[in-house]
Amino acid sequence: MGDEPAEFTPYERALADHDADDPLGHLESTGPDDLAGWLFTSGSTGEPKACVHMHRDFAYSTETYALGVAGYREDDVCLSVPKLFFGYATGTNLMFPFRVGATVVLFPGRSTPEELVAQIARHRPTFLTGVPTLFNSLLKSEQSAQMDLSSLRICLSAGEALPEQLYRDWKARTGVEILDGIGSAEMFHIYISNAPGDVTPGSLGRLVPGYDADIVGPDGDRVPVGEPGRLRVRGGSTALCYWAHKAESNETFQGDWCITADIFRRDADGRFWYVGRGDDLLKVSGIWVSPLEIENALLSHAAIAEVCVVGREDADGLVKPHAVVVLAEGARGNDALAVALKSHVKDRLAPHKYPRTFEWRSEPLPKNDRGKVARKLLR
Repeated sequence: MGDEPAEFTPYERALADHDADDPLGHLESTGPDDLAGWLFTSGSTGEPKACVHMHRDFAYSTETYALGVAGYREDDVCLSVPKLFFGYATGTNLMFPFRVGATVVLFPGRSTPEELVAQIARHRPTFLTGVPTLFNSLLKSEQSAQMDLSSLRICLSAGEALPEQLYRDWKARTGVEILDGIGSAEMFHIYISNAPGDVTPGSLGRLVPGYDADIVGPDGDRVPVGEPGRLRVRGGSTALCYWAHKAESNETFQGDWCITADIFRRDADGRFWYVGRGDDLLKVSGIWVSPLEIENALLSHAAIAEVCVVGREDADGLVKPHAVVVLAEGARGNDALAVALKSHVKDRLAPHKYPRTFEWRSEPLPKNDRGKVARKLLR
């Protein structure tokens, strides 16, 4: 590859330039079950752990998700917000385009809205891999009105749930669908996703062909349709184990199944709806509440740019929803806005779910290296 588009060295020429007797010119004989690499978890529930993957795992996700759902093509130009060290981008901006011979845009530095606008203007990508925080930042950036996104045909989102209102705002501005999905380091890549022409805002879509999943209760039995429970998934890309973490491996990898910490519900049409991570749920007035549900309701208010809901104890030692709010331009955080936001949530959700307290911020919420809101820090 070179500094300019279309300047590259063909594989055949590079191989011919090497001495045939040079050990570097020989390939190790490997098969589908040979170890290929470690993918580290994000550390959302503790220290990052290394998921041990075989060669077959990467090939499987490429054939099922990349070709079967996202639809990568040779004429695509792929631009990614996450860097290649993130397993999400390892697939979307390396392995998947490599499989079909597509073009990839790599750039140094942080993926700020300003940098992305410049990269889009220069390279005219057709595939944009992002996270919800990025899509929100692009829409709210000073350059939003001048952005020419007409080259895009597909946007991908993962890492955290994509708010329904954000999807609708993006679609109205660009006309381009965002395919929200869920994957994990344990499964290498995305195994539940919306698909082109079949997007249900707020949901994570359906199973990627080649994968199977159940939603189970504390006893391990499948729960009825519509009820929340823990997600377990299986398919041809499941990791062998966590390196040097036997107890955690035994808990997560059970036979063919990978047992996740994510709480989902599944509707009658086979679509999956994210409720939250088990350790993020709040018990309010004796009932489990998903912070994500409250955040989505708050984001539909014009005064809010970003929000994260966490649990805080009140004067009686009871846990109640507490909203950390980044205000939209021109909005002022005060008692009057707090009253308005409480009413806004009560109009949309069950009465006990409204935030009892608010914290106003002028700076963006803290993020981890994957672009997710650092919920642990805010807690």
